[in-house]
Amino acid sequence: MVAERNLTRLAVLGATGSIGTSTLDVAARHPERFRVEAVAAGRDWAGLLEICRHHRPRRAALADAGAAAQLREHLVEAGLGGVEVLEGEGGVAELGADPEVDAVVTAVVGAAGLASSLAACQAGKRILLANKETLVVAGTLFMETARRSGATIVPVDSEHNAVFQGLPADKGVAGVERIVLTASGGPFRDRDPDTLAEVTPDEAVAHPNWSMGQKISVDSATMMNKGLEVIEACHLFGLGPEQVDVVIHRQSLVHALVGYTDGTFLAQLGSPDMRVPISYAMGYPERIASGVELVDLAAAGRLDFQAVDERRFPCLGLAYQALRSGDGACAVLNAANEVAVAAFLEGRLRFDRMAAVVEEALAAEAAPPPMDLESARSIDGRARQAAEVAIGRFRD
Repeated sequence: MVAERNLTRLAVLGATGSIGTSTLDVAARHPERFRVEAVAAGRDWAGLLEICRHHRPRRAALADAGAAAQLREHLVEAGLGGVEVLEGEGGVAELGADPEVDAVVTAVVGAAGLASSLAACQAGKRILLANKETLVVAGTLFMETARRSGATIVPVDSEHNAVFQGLPADKGVAGVERIVLTASGGPFRDRDPDTLAEVTPDEAVAHPNWSMGQKISVDSATMMNKGLEVIEACHLFGLGPEQVDVVIHRQSLVHALVGYTDGTFLAQLGSPDMRVPISYAMGYPERIASGVELVDLAAAGRLDFQAVDERRFPCLGLAYQALRSGDGACAVLNAANEVAVAAFLEGRLRFDRMAAVVEEALAAEAAPPPMDLESARSIDGRARQAAEVAIGRFRD
């Protein structure tokens, strides 16, 4: 029997989402290496109940208090009354800082994940970072907190994980001239830009290569997701915006490339399955089985790369604009985008007007860099109000 001390004790925040379920799948393949100590979600108590049945965590949390009450009741009925259930944003954050947890997977979607990511960072945890908004909303604050606390950050996003794998060991970005993040281009990479006003939510969430939640799927369709990843990359790797490029790569097999001063590109290639980067982050510096097979290169046939059409994807340019303006503008960008995406999914805003809403919010709110969680929340709130005002003007 493997000694208990050899186990990595995991907290999976955002456990019912696509990243969370993939993480749990990898953990289940390696019971000798990982124990799931804590799990958290937003309001999906039924999904969290099933996770508790399978993984038997010590603690669970739901951001929604009503959902937490449901979970408590059903855990007792399932004979799992010993699982401690916490509630609210504070409860989720408490799991991130749990002293009996070694590694925290931060996969809560959107700016809602900032509090729990910061809590884990302040506690000096090993953070498997899947919540890109943490770095978009408060990148400097988060990275400085990690330096002070000794927290270790291993990126889970496929692109940043690929860059991480392509960097020289223990040398940071020594010799790196630029990095290139790849983007599938989403479902509208070949669509006439003049027809984007007619896009429906069902069309926008139908990603050609990846299986993701609604919000990130819409972000992929507008390429705002790639813009957020550019901001994240600059904070993670200490690069300037001029050192991070984006190209369309239809096959989604090359996830990122690292370009060196000697003219060399190192590329990470793998199936478009999040278990690949997740397993790398979980096992680092070792590689562990992910449940994903190697790519059949002959079947793949070819790898294509092309420039981004700025007319079709204006959100990418807005992200670079915010990055050059500073952390406060990046927080505004993220908040306004979340509001715009929600309005589109609710049928209150046309697909082609989301970028305009974000642009108006950036113009309306000149925010200073957030210095702490409360100032980040304040910027976020004002930006959301500015976005709603813009939506009111753009509504048909």
